[in-house]
Amino acid sequence: MKRDPVCGMQVSENHTAGTSEYKGKKYYFCSPRCKETFEHNPEKYINKDE
Repeated sequence: MKRDPVCGMQVSENHTAGTSEYKGKKYYFCSPRCKETFEHNPEKYINKDE
């Protein structure tokens, strides 16, 4: 399981609403809205994921 960096929801790598790659790391999202939010300002969310 991966964590959606925007909302914190646990996301299965096999059942995701979308992915995005930023600075060589792949991020997984629970919804298209979270993916869009992340892509608008990824720097705001990348440190929350660690």
